[in-house]
Amino acid sequence: MSDPIASQTFAERLTQGGIRDVHLGVFDLDAIFRHKMVDAKKAAKLAARGYSFCDVIHAWDTGEVTWDARDMYIDRPCVIHTDTLREWPFGAGAGVCIADFDGAYGQFSPRNQLQAQIDKAGTLGFDILAAFEFEFFLLNETPDSLRAKDFSDLDHFAKANRTYSLQSAAEHDTLLAGLRDCMSTLGVGLDSLHTELGPGCFEAPLVAVRGMRAADDAALFKNFAKAYFRRNGLTAAFMSKLRPDLSGQSGHFHISLTARDGSPAFADPNDPEGLSATARHFLGGLITLMPEFLALTAHTVNAYKRMVPGAWAPTSANWGVQNRTAAVRVINDSPEATRIEFRVPSADTNPHSTMAMCLAAGLWGIETEAAPPAALTGSAYAVDPAPETLFPRSLDEAADRLEVSVIGRQLFGDSFIDHFVRSRRVEALEYRKHVSAWELRRYLEVL
Repeated sequence: MSDPIASQTFAERLTQGGIRDVHLGVFDLDAIFRHKMVDAKKAAKLAARGYSFCDVIHAWDTGEVTWDARDMYIDRPCVIHTDTLREWPFGAGAGVCIADFDGAYGQFSPRNQLQAQIDKAGTLGFDILAAFEFEFFLLNETPDSLRAKDFSDLDHFAKANRTYSLQSAAEHDTLLAGLRDCMSTLGVGLDSLHTELGPGCFEAPLVAVRGMRAADDAALFKNFAKAYFRRNGLTAAFMSKLRPDLSGQSGHFHISLTARDGSPAFADPNDPEGLSATARHFLGGLITLMPEFLALTAHTVNAYKRMVPGAWAPTSANWGVQNRTAAVRVINDSPEATRIEFRVPSADTNPHSTMAMCLAAGLWGIETEAAPPAALTGSAYAVDPAPETLFPRSLDEAADRLEVSVIGRQLFGDSFIDHFVRSRRVEALEYRKHVSAWELRRYLEVL
């Protein structure tokens, strides 16, 4: 249940903000925002007296096909996080608020797992500053047109687009300004917005914020960007790999820690690379655990189409200072800006599970004083990686690695690991049952 004082403040905020309706939502395992609209008085009452939501959202796949036959699909207790109240960007008089499952069922939630790691960081004396950045394709497609052509022969928006292109940005400045305004209303800051590699490809780095808000901002950005562009007759695609001849779409994650006195915990001006012992231990944990935790950040079948040689994505656990070919890039422009860029996640990643994975591994490294390997000083693609650093090559393999991870079970608990692994096996099985056009072209006439 929510704190009555906080609930009273929530009710007052709704009244003072002229909010008549509230979109209450819970993120599912794939970070899709599943929400209901209720009037403000009911929202305030639910925040004070208790809220419930159907647990099916943690027991179905992205196609909304249920897979947990043990479940009765009942309403389970939730907490409305009243501090997450934001303004609805598509009309006046409405708000958005995040909720999540409470109690035993709540342990299945990636957002709750992230909160546990944020709390752990606090007990170790650290605050967290973090941000995601997403690449995405815009398509001249609607739900009707996609289905009419069976999701083939996709028509790209801004076909003449080039990376950091003034021409593309100038031509579509009204559309992009509208996205910025949408996110500003929602309370999601865009650090920048620019064109990227490929037709209709754009990148949106988000403003760095404290704690849970970094993952909330990222998840809301993707959900509301898709809605914004759909309202403009376009489809925003955050898939890892949209087409074999196009670059993969990343969802890089930046993180740093701050000590209790406000100083940057990752920085040491006396170190040749500007890194503190804390930063090196954090790196050591992340590099060590990255291969066995990979399913938490690469949780779709499509994510593994990006993590192949030549696709601008890492295929093994390594790091380097200002090295964009590495899985982890250390940015050390100044002590205050010293941070870790986790370059493994794709645009389709769940921000809550990715941030939980990165933070859990890094804090484990700090606690165990894990030492990272030597930094890469050249291209990671030119190095023959050690076998233990290689990533799983498929979602099946990644689920296998996570299932037997002793440290993963220690950090996240058996219930969460078992449930998450089971959900990924269902996703992988659906893919294995599919017969692709590539298979028909390759085998039908020959074999």
